[in-house]
Amino acid sequence: MSGLENVPDQMLACQVVEFGQPYKIHHIPVPKDLQPHDLLLKTAVASLCHTDNMVRAGIFRPPLPCTASHEGAGTVAAVGSSVTDFRIGDRVMAGLYLHPCDACDDCKAGLPQYCQKCEGAIGVHTQGAFAEYVRIDARTAAKLPDAVSFATAAPLACAGCTIFRAIKQAGVQRGQWLGLVGAGGGLGHLGIQFAKALDVRVVGVDARDEGLALARATGAEVVVDARGGKEAVVKAAQDVTEGKGVHATVNISEAPEAAATACAITRMHGLMVQIAQPDQVSVPFRELIFRNIRIHSSLVSSVAEEREMLQVVAEHNIHVSTNPVHGLQAIPQLLELAQSGKMKGKGIVVVDPEQMEREREGGAKV
Repeated sequence: MSGLENVPDQMLACQVVEFGQPYKIHHIPVPKDLQPHDLLLKTAVASLCHTDNMVRAGIFRPPLPCTASHEGAGTVAAVGSSVTDFRIGDRVMAGLYLHPCDACDDCKAGLPQYCQKCEGAIGVHTQGAFAEYVRIDARTAAKLPDAVSFATAAPLACAGCTIFRAIKQAGVQRGQWLGLVGAGGGLGHLGIQFAKALDVRVVGVDARDEGLALARATGAEVVVDARGGKEAVVKAAQDVTEGKGVHATVNISEAPEAAATACAITRMHGLMVQIAQPDQVSVPFRELIFRNIRIHSSLVSSVAEEREMLQVVAEHNIHVSTNPVHGLQAIPQLLELAQSGKMKGKGIVVVDPEQMEREREGGAKV
């Protein structure tokens, strides 16, 4: 039995129904049209991401109406006919990508996030996790370690997977220095903890009081206020690296000067990994040509990397700083906090408190 016989026909969901307009929170049909590799997840927690704003603004333009949020975690309620690795009742972090082709070079390399033939990311190109149920693909999902809670796992589905892969792409070795520009945000404070778990030293750069405080609280060895200007930021990075700069930098900030700052604090011949998504990435030619700063981009983790990330989270007690609201009807309150610039970490929506109670009884502690 697939489990669908125990699933209701209707559910509450938060949707983009018109670009540039507020979300509509209403009842819609539960997505029961499972394809062979699909899982139907009963959402426990869903998380707000910057990309959600891009969808609502029409920068990404899925068919409407589209249920928001591509960061979700919950319990398997039903399984497709070809699913063998998941069972009803498993606790799962939703994978972003739905129906990769399994035939292109990227899919064969274990990188379905780059598949050009898949249906895209949930909540961005197709229906997402701001709902009581969400349809996901078992091939891109990950079971949760017993210690990892839904409240931690939901933000990791994109934010965690993005910064974890970027740090791995940066290739910084134990004892070396990593720069994080935008260190005090939702991705940045996770990046600090991942770096520490790898015994990497961190120079964290941010431009908000809240961000600077969070970067310090999560353990950045050096925290620099970008509002002091690029020269002061570069000096602070060079002061702790024998005048050379950090070995590599990850740029998380969309600020116009952020990419240039990320390159400037990186030592000669070093690497800057760009994960922020401004309309234009601007870097002075002197950084590229005279200092030989290399620039890579990075998206989200591969399936293998996301499962590795969850083990790192469990083993190193990595925590997500969350700003929870309770119930899908409270999403407007979460948006108000996010737009205020006062949010510390990630905004999450507790969709099903009963699942969270059960997992506490089961020993989830992170």
